[in-house]
Parts: sequence; structure tokens; C-alpha cells
Amino acid sequence: MSILKNKITRRNFIIKSAIGTGVAIGVGMIGCSPLRHTLAQTVDERAASYDNKYPAMAWFEITAKNKLILYSPKVEMGQGVFTGMAQLVAEELGVKVERIQVVNASTVNGPVDPVSTGGSTTIAGFYQPLRELAAKMREMLRSNAAVLMGVGVADLTVGNGEVYGKGKKITFGKIVEGATEWKEPKKVTLKTKDQFKVIGKPIPRVDLVPKVMGEPLFGFDVTMPDMLFGSVVRSPYIDAKMGAVDTSAAEKMPGVVKVLIEEDFIGVVAKSRVEAEQAKKAINVDWQLNKTWQQNDIEKAIKVGQGKAYTIQKVGNADRALQGKDVISAEYTSPIGAHAHLEPNGAVVFTETDKVTVRMSTQVPRVTRDEIAKRLGMKDEQVDLQATYLGGGFGRRLHTPNAVQAALMSKAVGRPVHVFFSRQEEFQNDTFRPPTHHILKARLNDLGMIEAIEHNVSSGDVAFTADGSVIVPGFVEPIFGADIGAWRGGLFQYHKIPNLKAVAWRVSLPFATSWWRSLGLLANTFAIESFLDELATESGIDPVKFRLDQIQNDHRGNKFKEVIKMAAEKGKWGKPMPKGSAQGFAASVDANTPVAHVVEVKVEGKEIKVQKVTCAIDCGIVVNPDGVKAQCEGAIIMGLSASLFEKMEVKDGQITPIIYGPYKMARIAHAPKEINTVIIDSEDDPTGVGEPPMGPIAAAVANAVYRITGQRLRELPLTLA
Repeated sequence: MSILKNKITRRNFIIKSAIGTGVAIGVGMIGCSPLRHTLAQTVDERAASYDNKYPAMAWFEITAKNKLILYSPKVEMGQGVFTGMAQLVAEELGVKVERIQVVNASTVNGPVDPVSTGGSTTIAGFYQPLRELAAKMREMLRSNAAVLMGVGVADLTVGNGEVYGKGKKITFGKIVEGATEWKEPKKVTLKTKDQFKVIGKPIPRVDLVPKVMGEPLFGFDVTMPDMLFGSVVRSPYIDAKMGAVDTSAAEKMPGVVKVLIEEDFIGVVAKSRVEAEQAKKAINVDWQLNKTWQQNDIEKAIKVGQGKAYTIQKVGNADRALQGKDVISAEYTSPIGAHAHLEPNGAVVFTETDKVTVRMSTQVPRVTRDEIAKRLGMKDEQVDLQATYLGGGFGRRLHTPNAVQAALMSKAVGRPVHVFFSRQEEFQNDTFRPPTHHILKARLNDLGMIEAIEHNVSSGDVAFTADGSVIVPGFVEPIFGADIGAWRGGLFQYHKIPNLKAVAWRVSLPFATSWWRSLGLLANTFAIESFLDELATESGIDPVKFRLDQIQNDHRGNKFKEVIKMAAEKGKWGKPMPKGSAQGFAASVDANTPVAHVVEVKVEGKEIKVQKVTCAIDCGIVVNPDGVKAQCEGAIIMGLSASLFEKMEVKDGQITPIIYGPYKMARIAHAPKEINTVIIDSEDDPTGVGEPPMGPIAAAVANAVYRITGQRLRELPLTLA
């Protein structure tokens, strides 16, 4: 007997945030603006939590060869969570990390995540429950070992895949083979931080070897016996509907098995990918445009003052304090952005009479399963979705209608079908990072400190899109009004300022916008932290001191201060710089994690070159410091790419560009020569890492450029005049 499983029940993912608070308060107060302010602040300061309802035996498998397999409801998309999860288990279960294999749980075999992988919540949310599960497994193994060995439980010790005591020992594998009953303890004792031997150590990634060796780990790699290939007709235009369709030529083309016309898509199934793509091109569709949109239309639509306004932060009376003269103001913008991940979206699906097998890269296995089951009129448990590794996610794989399309195409031909976007289609039909427009106003007092400050941000939706409702429950939207993803990072963290106000303007755009790594954090922090730098310059106070003096002396504020001080110290803030070079500073708090950057920038002609980044971060107890550093480096590089290069526009009703190259991104040559990450040791439980380091990077670079050139760059991507 190798698999330790029994019947499992649903469990819920709970973010300790305003989602629960709003329901408790009741619909009678939904329209109350002060309530929205409180809820917004609660979400901003939320702590990730995972309320596990599955027994320990649903999570673990122990083989006869004494190897432990952990079935993860969260997916691995390069962020390194499988390694961190293995460390949490190894710590409490008493095994070496090398003995643990972490795999994605399928939706019919193991714990199923009901929401998603994202939001910098996996390790933070799993820190307590996964250790508890491992500890329960440890105690069950010890109890059953006592029976098999004929000794008392108290006489036994668990370590390195064995239970030993009284001169005897037995491996986990032998315990599993010999045990007949498993009783899960209700309570267990967990190790304290001073007892950790695995948590906090720089363990090599558990997925390193298979990725280096090029093993078929990703969705695009999947094959099934007797597999065909599918392709879907997608509109090249935004805000367009499908009119008359002529498929006659496509149906006669070589290799075509089936042309499928559904109410919401047209698909071609053929013997090869090339044949499917060629046949699709032969299908004539009359695309009916509601409007031929141009870039200036989008820019007008996104201006502050358009759409509907929602006040999300209010302290004191900023409206009154910002009347009259001596008000400093500035405007900032960010463009449409693509996810631009390497692996295009798609799925391999085999739809049979009584079951569906799905293998794909997705951040939402449960949601995708439910969508397929609903469309096919089947029960959820009839759909076995086996998530693969993701070749980049960043929020793009939270939307998976392509899986439903593949399932219908497979049903039509009775064979497995491999359906993936082309690179052009991936860019063209992305769920984009929305463009934004910001207006900030402030007044300084006689001491040069901020007396009042206001931030107005206009953005398309991020969390409340039509597809996004499967991730954010529908009742949340009327509670908040403003999109909770669009204003992420848009609240002021400088709580000693007596008058604060933040207003989110919600705008409807003619193309799909949604989750993008860090959501609104990059754009909002760019605006706020650039403006803070302008105010510091106006006051004549050093930008670091200027920030420190306006942060509250509470636990959250003190963590923020410490991060700022550490970045300044380790980045040698204020040191002399060569001509044509300067330092820039910015900081933010996201997912309960304060981050600060000191950047060193060089300007040559009109080229902005980031030479060095010093990143300080406090993410609570660190599970794997190498993983934290890798996430910081990845977020900084991705943030630099968005800050210096990435931009999409609308021309004649189409999104452009739609291929790498014309869509400019940072290359190896653009990477800083140094990225030094300073991790502040903390006693707090782990907080988010994957997204927070992206927040300050754009503002830090823009602030450095100002010191070199005197130009205030208020538009992303940063471009010198």
C-alpha cells in the first residue's frame, strides 16, 4: 500500500480581508463611503491564510521506496513555490527535501484549490496549515510505527524518513505497507523558529534538474495517444462581433477532420497543427465593429474624470486643505501592457462519454474544471484536470475559455485535441494590463512636510472583469465599487500625513483587461513615489528622510521604516556618482510586505541604463532565502522591462504590436550589472514576495533620471525628450 488517501471534502481559501467583512456588515451599508474606506484599508493590510478542509492523507503519498509525494493544489509557474512547500513539509515531517517530490494535484485526486495561484499568497498562506498537515502525518506514522514495532509512542523519534527507538527502526514506506488504520490527530505541536533546520535555508529548487534537462513539463509539451490538433478563429479587432461565416473552403483542405461552429467560437480540427492553422486562415468571417477605435480614443476614455469615482482612502479633510494657492500637482500615465509570457495559452483535452481528461497550464484548476463541466452538462467530478508546469503565468492563465473550446472540439471528433494560441493570437487576444491616468495634488507645511495629499487614479478593470468574477465573488463588486485590483498600491502608506485622500475612477474599455503581475501596484507606485520625490525636492529635504518623517510609528510603519533605512544603508544612498549618473529612491508596501529600492542609473544620449539595484525587503519569516532573492530579481527585471520598453497601442480597431521584437522588452543587455537583495530577518509569519518588489522600480528609475537630466518623466515607458 503506497497511497494514503481517503474521501475528501471541500475546503475554502480565505483571505482575511474585506470580502468576509463586507458580508458580515450587510447589504444595508454597501453604499456607505466610510465603509469602503475601511474595507480598502483592510484589503491593503490583509494577511494570506489557507483554511484547509482536506485530511493529511489527501496531501501525501508515501511509496514503498520511502519517497514522499506532496500533492499541491497550487501550481508552479516559475515562482519556486514547490521548493518552499517541500521545505515546510520536510521541517515538520523529519525528512530531507531530496526525498520529497511535489506534483500538481489533479481535480479528482488530491486537494483542489477553489480560487487561484496568484496574489503572492502561496507560501504566506501555506506556512501554518502545510506545517500542521506534515506534523499530523508525522504523528500518524509514529503511532502506526509503535503498533508495528511493539513499543510505546513516547519512545519513538521521527527523522529522515524513519521512525526509531528502543533499538529498533522502520522506514515510512514499511509503515505504510503494514498499517491498516489511520487516525488523524486533532492537534499537533509545531516547531518554533529557533528549532528550524530546513526553513530559512537556501535549498536548491526541486524543479531545477527537469527544467535544465528540458523534460516535457509544460502544457504545450503534452501529448495523448491518437491526438489531433485544433485551432480557433479569433477576432483581429477589438469591440467586434462575429457576423456571417463561410467555412466551405476550410472544410475541403488537406488534413481537416472537422470544422466546428459554436455560438461563441469557430474551431478547426486537423491531423497536424500546420493543417489546422492553414484551414483556419481559409475561413471567411464578417467582423462587425461597433467602433473603429484609435489610440487617442483610449487616452481620452482613461482620463481622470471619466467613468465613476470611488473614494478608497480618506483621513482628515484633504479637499479643504488643498484649496487655494501653493498646491503642487502632477499627472502620470501608464500604457496598455501585455503579459508576453513564453508559453502561449492552450490545452490538451480528451472528452469521452462519461469523463473528460484535461492537461494544461492554468492558474485556476478548479475554476477551469467547473467551466468545462458546465458547458458539457457534466458533473464536476467527471472532469479530471491535471495542471502542468506553467511557462509563465503573471495572471494571464487565470482566464481559460480555451479549455472549454478544446473540450468541445474533442467531443466533436471523439479524440484528444491539442489546441494552443499562436504567438500573434496570444498578443492580440491577451487580457491586458489596463492603461492608467493619475493626478496627484499636495500642499507642504512651513516645515516642508506634507500637510495634505490626494491621489486620483483612472483605470480599466483588473479584478471585476466578466471573466474575473470567477475569482472574485460577485458580491464583492457592489461592496467596493472601485476595482480592487486597479487601485492596488494606490493608497498612501505615509500615515502621519494629517490629510489623505485616494480616489479610484473606474472606466470601461473596449478590450479585455485583467490581472497582470502586481495588478495596479507598478503604475500606482510609479505615480505616488515619483510625486513624493517631487515634493521632497520642493521641500529641500533628502528624499529618504522626507519619507521616514511621514511614516506612522506602529508595527506596520516601523517595518516600512526599517526597510527604507536598510535600502539606503546597503545601497550607499547619497554617495558621489560619476557625471551622467545618479541614484534614485522609491518604496512601497504590498501584500503586507514593505520593499525599498536604491537604483543607480546612467544616461547616455537618450538611453536610460540601470546599473545597479539595491532591494531591501521584509517578508516575515523566510522559508527559502534563495527563492526570495530570485523573486525579487525577477520582479525587478519585469518591472524594468515595463518601465523602460513595454507599450501597446490601438490603431484602426486593432491592438498593436502582436509579436516579440516590435513589442519591445528588456533583453539581457538591459539587465542591471548588480541586483543586491537585502532580506530583513523578522519574527512575523511569511508575507508576499512575488509581486511587492515590482512596486518601487519605475519610480526609483524616474527619480534617478531627474537628478541626471532635470527632466521629470511622468509617463511609462520612461522616454527622454
